[in-house]
Amino acid sequence: MSTKDFIEKDYYKVLGVPKDATEAEIKKAYRKLAREFHPDANKGNAKAEERFKEISEANDVLGDPKKRKEYDEARALFGNGGFRPGPGGAGGGSFNFDLGDLFGGNAQGGSQQGAGGFGGGLGDVFGGLFNRGGAGTTRTQPRRGQDIDTEVSLSFTEAIEGATVPLRMSSQSPCKACAGTGDKNGTPRVCPTCVGTGQVARGSGGGFSLTDPCPDCKGRGLIAEHPCMECKGSGRAKSSRTMQVRIPAGVSDGQRIRLRGKGAPGERGGPAGDLYVTVHVDAHPVFGRKEDNLTVTVPVTFTEAALGGEVRVPTLGGPPVTLKLPPGTPNGRTMRARGKGAVRKDGTRGDLLVTVEVSVPKDLSGKARDVLEAYREATAGEDPRAELFQAAKGA
Repeated sequence: MSTKDFIEKDYYKVLGVPKDATEAEIKKAYRKLAREFHPDANKGNAKAEERFKEISEANDVLGDPKKRKEYDEARALFGNGGFRPGPGGAGGGSFNFDLGDLFGGNAQGGSQQGAGGFGGGLGDVFGGLFNRGGAGTTRTQPRRGQDIDTEVSLSFTEAIEGATVPLRMSSQSPCKACAGTGDKNGTPRVCPTCVGTGQVARGSGGGFSLTDPCPDCKGRGLIAEHPCMECKGSGRAKSSRTMQVRIPAGVSDGQRIRLRGKGAPGERGGPAGDLYVTVHVDAHPVFGRKEDNLTVTVPVTFTEAALGGEVRVPTLGGPPVTLKLPPGTPNGRTMRARGKGAVRKDGTRGDLLVTVEVSVPKDLSGKARDVLEAYREATAGEDPRAELFQAAKGA
């Protein structure tokens, strides 16, 4: 069996068992499938014979606790089969498989090449994956730029409608004095410790290694013999720049926006980092927000609430809308003006939620007071609190 098959094949799926299946469950599933697809029961059936081989192969791995542990570790490390070795993958061999074969030599038990190096086949691929070159490797690796965090304050209207804002940012970029080499003569040497990769391996058990930034070159892969006076040999210098950044419509207070490739520049051809913008939204004197909907409280008179009528309501950045109040509208009732809210991700808009607030006048003219007194006399027999007291007694 090749190491490529060992990593890529989903043996749990072959046997139809979950990844946390017990040994007894695995054995039961294997026996059932083996009886079904055994060549003696399917004479001349090539597909059944091939299926029987797959079942047997899966049982060889999952039925052995040690092999199953190595299999689970390998698939967890490489994303459950997501890793795809290239055409130079290791050849097949007997199943005496050890994850050490992946990192110390070839899959057929060949000799290792150099202290801490990698053999051919999968070793070359894995060497690149862990940023550890084989013997004699001197090529330095591209380095991704740093991510940048910044903040921006928007007015309520800008957050709803979207806005383009200038952002002044400080970040680390390649030093102009030494062209990012860190050496004032522009001739740094490859770090002998990490062979130019910027990474060193450390054992972590389970037959495989993890990596840390190289302590000698600080992860750069290069060492400056004559450090640049501007960047002190780091190859990076602080720089400031102003960018025009488009904030999409409909952002909310506290939202964090990711702008890919707008962070610090990379090194040696590496990609730029990302820019993360945290948005702060100022309050509005009239409107509020509830998810994709805007909110507004509209005062109405007692007669408008009692008798009904039409009420003009302001909208954000647009003409007013007219809502019809039905007779007997209670205080605190919320009505909806569709399509007058915040912009959603799909470009449509939420609604404007209009809450009615019955306005009670502080000062009354003589005529208004006389009319209200007449109204009180006409409704003297009504008690709006009768049901309240009745419910309180029955509770």
